[in-house]
Amino acid sequence: MTTVEELPAAGKPPKSAKAKILDVVRWVAILLVIAFAAKQLASNWGEFWHTLRDVAWESSLLSLVALVAAILVSTWGWQTMVDDLGKPIGYARGAQICLVGSLGKYVPGSVWAYLLQMELGRKAGLARARIFTGSLIQLGVGVVSALVVSLLAAPAVFSNSPRALWLFVLIPLGLAMLHPKILTWGTSLVLRILRRPPLAHPLGWRVVGKVFAASTAAWCLQGVHLWLLANSVGTPGVSGFVLCVGAMAVAMTVGTFAFILPSGVGVREVAQVAVLTASGLTVGQATAFAVASRVMFTVADLLTAGLAAVAARSARSVTAPA
Repeated sequence: MTTVEELPAAGKPPKSAKAKILDVVRWVAILLVIAFAAKQLASNWGEFWHTLRDVAWESSLLSLVALVAAILVSTWGWQTMVDDLGKPIGYARGAQICLVGSLGKYVPGSVWAYLLQMELGRKAGLARARIFTGSLIQLGVGVVSALVVSLLAAPAVFSNSPRALWLFVLIPLGLAMLHPKILTWGTSLVLRILRRPPLAHPLGWRVVGKVFAASTAAWCLQGVHLWLLANSVGTPGVSGFVLCVGAMAVAMTVGTFAFILPSGVGVREVAQVAVLTASGLTVGQATAFAVASRVMFTVADLLTAGLAAVAARSARSVTAPA
């Protein structure tokens, strides 16, 4: 069976002109997506600080910590999937590829995130097909996980937008698609259409379960992030927490389908506001927290991407021959 092969490991010959040009293009792409993320951060910064004035600093800090934890857990799920497709790459290198590449979502058209991840993987000596396949499978498993978790917010979603029922109708179909045999067949079909090598081996329950668990944990941590903000103005305790977890799952799912917009901007906030107003917040309060949440997401994305890049560089320095 043809496999998703790795690039041949060898010493470091002098770089060709093409390789040097590709290095420049990668750096330009990274700087471009950072600029887009910074622009989005700056455009919402004033309203962000206005909202946080009414939130205890402890809640704001813990909310950001919860977001960082969610991103790191989700990255572990991505790395687990990529590791299953070839030689393990390690968390530091995997995080650099995943997190820095994910900044591409801030450029209109979320395809840029996957292209940047593939290029960073190629720079690290991994086949583009392996990175693309891992990201594709994690995306599918993550969407199904989000749909399941979004059931927690079902009453609020239905009361505000009955047309959102179609999201929940997809859950049985999504769960069926997670069967390793079906997921393997679907992934191989996509790879065949794209004229890429097929999977080296069928996917198993173990790796699918790990990716699903990581995605579910990430949604829950994102719910903790939103609840810590909203709870400062009296969102009901346990019921409010459950709604916030469901709200984040709904918002991120809807944002994923709005792939033309940078990081699902606008669409994600509408879903958050719909659920938060059902938990007792006014439209103004819910909107403010949705904007604050987006800014904190951008801060967390930039922070984790920067830390991952530094950690990966440090790891290479330690393992490099003297």
